Amino acid sequence: MRAEDWDARYAERQQWSAEPNALVAELLRDVPPGTALDLAAGEGRHALWLAARGWRVTAVDFSATGLARGQGQAGADRVAWVTADVTDWEAAPGSADLVLVAYLHLPDPPVTDVLRRAVGWLRPGGRFLLLGHDVENLVAGVGGPQDPAILHSTDRLAPVAELLDVDRLEQVARSTPAGTALDTLLWGRRPTGPVGARR
Repeated sequence: MRAEDWDARYAERQQWSAEPNALVAELLRDVPPGTALDLAAGEGRHALWLAARGWRVTAVDFSATGLARGQGQAGADRVAWVTADVTDWEAAPGSADLVLVAYLHLPDPPVTDVLRRAVGWLRPGGRFLLLGHDVENLVAGVGGPQDPAILHSTDRLAPVAELLDVDRLEQVARSTPAGTALDTLLWGRRPTGPVGARR
C-alpha cells in the first residue's frame, strides 16, 4: 500500500491498540534503555511505550497521518517523529542500541535491503527485533495481508539473520479475537565479534 492509502486508513480510525504488542513488550521489558529506531512506526504505540521506559526513540513512517496520531498522545514529546519511506531513509551507522521493526511488509528485494541496512545502524551488541505476519497465516486465515509476496518466514529472513547473533528465529502464535494468528520473529543482536559468537 502507498502512503496515501495508509493516510486514508489512519484518518478513518485508529488502527492499532494503544498498548504495545505483547511479545514486543515481553522481549524488551528488561533491556536497558538507550537509543531506539522504530521503523514503520504507524501510530507510534511502540515508540511511545519505549519512550515511557526511558528510551530515546526515533519513530519513522511514511504516513504523516499515522504519526500525527502518535504525536497527539501523552509523552509524544519524548519521541522524534520522522515522516519518511523506510526504503530510502537512513540512520547513522552504529548509532542505535535497538532497531524495532513491527509488521513492516514489503516485497523482496526492498524488505531485505531495508533490514540488512538496519542491522548496520546498530552499535555492536545492539538489539534487533522484527515481528510480522508469517506467510502461513494465509492458511490460518486470521487477518493480516493476503499477499504471500510481502509476508515473512524464517527462510525469507535468513539473509538478515546471518548478520546477527540470533536468539530466536521462529514462527510464533498470537491470540486474536478471530483466532490464532501466526507471526515470524527475529530477535538477536549485532555481533561484537564474529557472527555466531554470542555474548
